[in-house]
Amino acid sequence: MPNAMKTALLLGAMSALFLFLGETLGGPQGLMMGFVVAVGTNAFSYWFSDKMVLAMYRAKQVGPESELYHTVQRLSQRAGLPMPKVYIIPDASPNAFATGRNPSHAAVAATEGILRILTTEELEGVVAHELAHVKHRDILTSSVAATLAAAIMMLARFAMFFGGRRSDDREGGNPIAAIATMILAPIAAMLIQAAISRSREFAADAGGAAIAGSPMGLVSALRKIEGASRAIPMDASPATAHMFIIKPFSMGGIGSLFSTHPPTEQRVAALLESRG
Repeated sequence: MPNAMKTALLLGAMSALFLFLGETLGGPQGLMMGFVVAVGTNAFSYWFSDKMVLAMYRAKQVGPESELYHTVQRLSQRAGLPMPKVYIIPDASPNAFATGRNPSHAAVAATEGILRILTTEELEGVVAHELAHVKHRDILTSSVAATLAAAIMMLARFAMFFGGRRSDDREGGNPIAAIATMILAPIAAMLIQAAISRSREFAADAGGAAIAGSPMGLVSALRKIEGASRAIPMDASPATAHMFIIKPFSMGGIGSLFSTHPPTEQRVAALLESRG
């Protein structure tokens, strides 16, 4: 399914969920509020989701003084892409992501931690992976999912304090609906993230290997990042976990059912198999 259609379906599904939440928590007035929130969130997601995610992680834009900038510049030219903006995230945990609404308005961000531990070849593999996401136009879908998932989780927290109250005095509270909202809204967000993320990571790995000229840099980088990220976990929002090259935190128990990334071992095996 084309990413444009995925994005439209995602926005439509989230809009329907906002309307349902609004009606459940506030009756007719809540339904209208849900509509207003849906329209505003959809517009914000398209135009500003990338800026929101970069601001969330205090990312700082860098220029030619940075090795990362030159790596992105070199590989984007090789991939036939416009030069993205380049950001460094002040975090010791190694990770990276790409964001933006299209290749002409894209950004690549990497943590200080990843720059410290990767070799030049490994960094090229990571950057090439992120540029493959840009080339495949995954980044808008990913950024929109992050914004809408964050909004849903915010509504779930709101329901914890105000759920079940209707303006209509003839109707009593609905605590069961409020509890269901608190439980199901974050799960719905994670399910949507998983649906758009798992298969595309394999495609971005393959595309990144083609851009870099070899899969071996990315293979080594994936192994190294996963080990280091376990030792130095990242305080990342669950709403944005799907954007990173490696999930920035571990999810045990039932949470593992909603992991947004395929196991690293499977990704490495697919890359090694691609060598023929």
